[in-house]
Amino acid sequence: MTWVAYRKDGHEHVGIVDGDRYVPLKGIRRIDAATGSAELRQAEPDPDGAVHAVDVELLPPSWAPEKVFCVGLNYDEHIRETGRDLPTYPVLFPKYASSLIAADRPIPVPAESSQVDYEAEVAVVIGKAGRRIPRERAMEHVLGYTVANDVTMRDYQYKTHQWLQGKAWDGATPIGPFLVPHEEVDLPACRIRTVVDGVTVQDSELSVLIFDVPTLIATISEFTALAPGDIILTGTPGGVGFRRDPQLFLTPGSTVTVEVDGIGRIESPVIAE
Repeated sequence: MTWVAYRKDGHEHVGIVDGDRYVPLKGIRRIDAATGSAELRQAEPDPDGAVHAVDVELLPPSWAPEKVFCVGLNYDEHIRETGRDLPTYPVLFPKYASSLIAADRPIPVPAESSQVDYEAEVAVVIGKAGRRIPRERAMEHVLGYTVANDVTMRDYQYKTHQWLQGKAWDGATPIGPFLVPHEEVDLPACRIRTVVDGVTVQDSELSVLIFDVPTLIATISEFTALAPGDIILTGTPGGVGFRRDPQLFLTPGSTVTVEVDGIGRIESPVIAE
């Protein structure tokens, strides 16, 4: 089973992917604090409402999360390329719902930034609320996995020692296109990669995450409650454009593809905002 969020004739739906069709779930309009794992898994599909994918507006799988958490420095190779020490506690920073765009939307390059970078990431969507979740119970709170590109304006990120202004740019973080139940994915056995204009620039196993998904959930839920629809971006491997020699940034006319085995693929044209 694979879920998808979309809009048709002004109405939002969550459905099941059936080839090139989306079959809506009865009574489910979005994944949010009131609609999580239990509601999705119990909802009945409505075959009479099935639509072709080309006839709808794709949405991020969770398009109105209460919280979006991002993890920096979660792959050893990426840490080495930044020259930092291995962290003993996850590096965390926020994004906002306004940062997210559907997987089929272009990435807009703002006039203010000349260092727009890519970051392939696995995103975790929470399906069950919790606070102070034990690591051994953490996966009970996961609905599924999706793909994200944590597009970063590096010149803004490094204006200060805080990263917010470079990471939470409005309408610049593609996520999706689908949400795969976590039980159907052996995450450590998967690979994640980024291709820019036909050249592979990131490629890593997911078994090398320094802080795995249960650890991230336990850590975050210690200081704040998690709710269905909340998203955790789990970090990016080495090969980001800012650290390459020569540096590589996204510019209008480029195409960037982020792919995670067993989860999905985002192919984004890059345009001027």
